[in-house]
Amino acid sequence: MSKQADQLPGEPIRDGKYARVERERRFLLAGPPPAPAVTASRRITDRYLPGTRLRLRRVECLDGGACEFKLTQKVPAGRPGYTQGLITNTYLSAAEYDPLASLPGEVLSKTRLSVPPLGIDIFDPPLHGLVLAEAEFTTDQAAQSFLPPQAAVAEVTDDARFTGSSLARTRRHDLLAWLAEFGIKLQETE
Repeated sequence: MSKQADQLPGEPIRDGKYARVERERRFLLAGPPPAPAVTASRRITDRYLPGTRLRLRRVECLDGGACEFKLTQKVPAGRPGYTQGLITNTYLSAAEYDPLASLPGEVLSKTRLSVPPLGIDIFDPPLHGLVLAEAEFTTDQAAQSFLPPQAAVAEVTDDARFTGSSLARTRRHDLLAWLAEFGIKLQETE
């Protein structure tokens, strides 16, 4: 394991040889954005491999274009804030992706809408009704100075329940209870 993955809390997280620092902020929205605001749409299927920090992702462009496949390792920062940790992406061909997609894992499917500067995720069942917006940043200053979108019900950057790996394991009744904490009421149907 690299030295960066074993850093003490409070130490700065720095880009590595292959990894980069992931800075993002996440926001809970009460509903999807208006259609005219959307500049692109993609279907994303994530497979979180149990017992690892690995995610296998398939991205399909809904407005044409080739599929994208990647294997991602996310090493969490281990502290709250917009610096999520280190992220390393390996881009795959379909032939490389297919055998990995047969590995056991928790699957999370969603549609990502681009509404610059945000990516807005509309989740499939059993998480239907959940809408999260995220903004990614290349610098600390940009992350700190970013103003939440007007449609944000709450910022959930530091709420581990709203990370992809957690959501992949979430049951509908748990999601409903979490959203109720923020005043969002959804149907109980699976």
